[in-house]
Amino acid sequence: MSDVLVTSPHGLRRTLILALGTFAVGTDAYVVAGFLPAMARSLGVSESAAGQSATAFAVTYAVLSPVLATLTSRVPRRPLLVGALLLLALANLGSALAPGYAALMATRVAAAAGAAVFTPNAGAVAAALVAPERRARALAVVVGGLTVATAVGVPLGNLAGRLLDWRSALGLVAALCLLAAAGVRAALPPLPGHPRVPLRERLATLRRPGVVAVLPLTALGLAGSYGLYAYTVPLLRALGAGPSAETWLLVVYGAGAVAGNAVAGTAVDRRGPIPVLATGYAAIALSLAALAALASLTSAGHAGVTWLPLTALLMAAWGASTWSQTPAQQVRLIAAAPRETAVVVGLNASAMYAGIALGTALGGALLPAGPAVALAVHAALAVASLGYLLATRRHR
Repeated sequence: MSDVLVTSPHGLRRTLILALGTFAVGTDAYVVAGFLPAMARSLGVSESAAGQSATAFAVTYAVLSPVLATLTSRVPRRPLLVGALLLLALANLGSALAPGYAALMATRVAAAAGAAVFTPNAGAVAAALVAPERRARALAVVVGGLTVATAVGVPLGNLAGRLLDWRSALGLVAALCLLAAAGVRAALPPLPGHPRVPLRERLATLRRPGVVAVLPLTALGLAGSYGLYAYTVPLLRALGAGPSAETWLLVVYGAGAVAGNAVAGTAVDRRGPIPVLATGYAAIALSLAALAALASLTSAGHAGVTWLPLTALLMAAWGASTWSQTPAQQVRLIAAAPRETAVVVGLNASAMYAGIALGTALGGALLPAGPAVALAVHAALAVASLGYLLATRRHR
């Protein structure tokens, strides 16, 4: 049975409130990157271990997303989205109060459960509220909440972590989730749930040739492009950036992410997803390889403020290219299974977080070998993503 809702002439505007929710989710998922060293010191663990909290979040999301989609399919969309944001608020409050590393990891798992409910449903609702020719732009608006979180939420987390402490920063994230829940409750129109689709039937969508060809690219692309983001602050310090430069370099990355996502949504509608993805993977590979070269030069004793303008340019390119992938991949998957929009959007979200989990785990393992090595390996993953895209570009 189709998951498509009745489209609305005002659907694109209504996706803005969903973007507020994904902004809260994104801030929750990414804010740890802004104060990772301080959190690691406070909990008495290494930066690599602290960064694995992002891996735990991503793994939980990837596993639970299709399961929770099945269990909650009949729940009306508005209370479902509000409930997910309330769970995120409680989980972040628990993270802020966590007495140790184990408690922190448990609350990150709970937060991932809330995100696993909210994000794919927000994407599916956005896609259903607009006409097909505006679908990529609607998805870009919703994903834009995530990218704005990298532009604003992570730098603010870094700043709050330095001015206050990391626990206070997570408390502020909890308050943001509550605000987003109130906004969704007030502004989103009532929307029905969907007929229950058994988990076996949801996973059966993976047997579609187009879906099974396209979906792995989501995981591979995010592993290469996003895997090191949890370790951005240690990477920036290895590139010679001091504490005063960290915040604005994170802003530069986020600004690039917002621009890349917005441009990609329009470009996919006009030119199709393949050229957008090819350009994005090439840019990811080049920007990460250049950052690896800068890290090598810095470790060889050539550090200095003269690298900062180039570092800023590469951070913007990294952010823009990373966040240009999602609208294009979602459009490819919806085209492959147009009657299972909610299912494939949910599977794509699972693949995204599976890729983030893989990339973050790999980044944590490689970081002790040096930032240049970690950056070079992730650049190679971006090249592999481009190769996979070219090999599967004819699948629909």
